[in-house]
Amino acid sequence: MSTDGATQFLKMDFKASPAVALPVITFTRDAAFHLNGEDLSILHAPAAHTDGDAIVRFTKSNVIHMGDTFFNKLYPFIDYSSGGSAQGMIAAADRVLKITDDHTKIIPGHGPLGTKADLKIYRDMMATISKRVGDQVKTGNTLQQVLASKPTKEYDAQWGKGFLDPERFVTMLYEGMRKK
Repeated sequence: MSTDGATQFLKMDFKASPAVALPVITFTRDAAFHLNGEDLSILHAPAAHTDGDAIVRFTKSNVIHMGDTFFNKLYPFIDYSSGGSAQGMIAAADRVLKITDDHTKIIPGHGPLGTKADLKIYRDMMATISKRVGDQVKTGNTLQQVLASKPTKEYDAQWGKGFLDPERFVTMLYEGMRKK
């Protein structure tokens, strides 16, 4: 936030934030706070949506805010140019699944309020599509070949109506995985 940056896939440049807008507390590992009678666990989610994601668990309330590490019922945007990765998104979901129960409310960065079941479906969708695209990147397939294989086909009706349509989602994964 303190330097100019860009989101390459979206072709967006952004200026550094002014000093007054910069975070007072930063961290590179998990943290904990007590605020207004609530214990908060801050889970560092490296290399997920970006390289600076945090997941906030409100222990007493049984609520987890996943921010942009969870797009409920939408294909997610992963900012590879800011250190994000599909594997990091899957790892964030796996971590949260281990600490939730069937009554946990999960706040996504985008989409409706979620449940553990919703997060599991999202995680499995991400793992399936990422593997399909990743396998083709490893074998040297072109973007056009990957798109033609329709690696998202059974998910498109549910997940493909958001910010990223299926072709843009696959293109994002392909380009990000090729750079790694």
